[in-house]
Amino acid sequence: MGNVKSYINNLGSTTNRSYLSIILPGVLLCFMVMIAGIYLADQLGIAIVKLQILPEGSSSPVSGIFVAIILGIIIRNTINLHPIFMDGVAFSVKYALRAGIILLGLRLSLIEALRLGAWGIPLIIACISCGIIVTLYFTKKLNQSNRLGTLIACGTGICGVTAIMAISPVLKAKDNEISYAVANITIFGLVGMLFYPYLANTFFGDDPIKAGLFLGTAIHDTAQVTGSALIYNQMFDMEKVVDVAMVTKLTRNLFIIAVIPIISFLFFKNAGVENETGGERRIPKWYKLIPLFVVGFLLLAFARTIGDMNVANSGLAFGFLNSVEWENFYRYGSSFGTTYMLGLAMAGVGLSTDFSTFKGLGVKPFYIGLIAAVSVGIVSLTLIGLFGHLIVI
Repeated sequence: MGNVKSYINNLGSTTNRSYLSIILPGVLLCFMVMIAGIYLADQLGIAIVKLQILPEGSSSPVSGIFVAIILGIIIRNTINLHPIFMDGVAFSVKYALRAGIILLGLRLSLIEALRLGAWGIPLIIACISCGIIVTLYFTKKLNQSNRLGTLIACGTGICGVTAIMAISPVLKAKDNEISYAVANITIFGLVGMLFYPYLANTFFGDDPIKAGLFLGTAIHDTAQVTGSALIYNQMFDMEKVVDVAMVTKLTRNLFIIAVIPIISFLFFKNAGVENETGGERRIPKWYKLIPLFVVGFLLLAFARTIGDMNVANSGLAFGFLNSVEWENFYRYGSSFGTTYMLGLAMAGVGLSTDFSTFKGLGVKPFYIGLIAAVSVGIVSLTLIGLFGHLIVI
């Protein structure tokens, strides 16, 4: 049935049916796969708590987005898809993804970044740089796809799955590359979530700031950082570790605004793109490296920051929302984006991924992800050991 990208280009080309009737079957299928993914992820979380891997009351460290991808891949590669679904699947991949990333901006406040001070932010920048540089270096050394390596680099360096999905439209990444990168990041993030709390305690003992900084910089995904911090609190009774880890991780997430355009430029500088006449290669104009949905993400992050400042100063965000109403607004808005919009997009990615295409990717990208994850952990441990005492939160 072809790749989903071909269907994106043909959206709206059918004149005998309304646009809604064209996309509705595929969107509904993505929605059902997404709901199933969320449910199964929650059940896995309950099982993990029952096994006492995480403390009571913890949310699932297993991403519903990841489970939705796996379910979509299973469906695509067992029963396949009727062509009636493909336009809606393509719509979900393209537009739900952008909406989800924009709404994610409500989750991030620049005030939280400032709390880390002059030493915490350079530490985050160093860890992000390490993840990206090491990943791209070993991608080249192992003769792997530059596009796939760039996806893994963003996921390792910034904020896991969200960063992968943010840069994939700019790179015009293939569906199997996206799925592979997400699986890569998820696996090593889960390993870090379970192992790093004990490693942090071994190195930093009774210092919750250093421990929280390590968990927030060395683990890929926000949900996994939260899980690791909760494990630390349960095992070593340091609640402040949770606060420090989350501030560190959310600040790290903010760097998606700058890193996406920079890494996109480096990708096109190394790989180039063919111009309309073919043959000759050139780097796209700088403004094409900054997706509009990243601009939307930044605008909502500024709105969140201004609203928080309003609440702190006058008790009302934008003059009419009290602190509870404002918190509910940005919490539900960002949750809708990360859970449902990104979930819808990821279900579409899974449904459009032909499992046979993974055969051409091999196991080497997992080696790259492992090396990058370990390198970021080592850099984080080293820098926190040297400069962590200078950071006060």
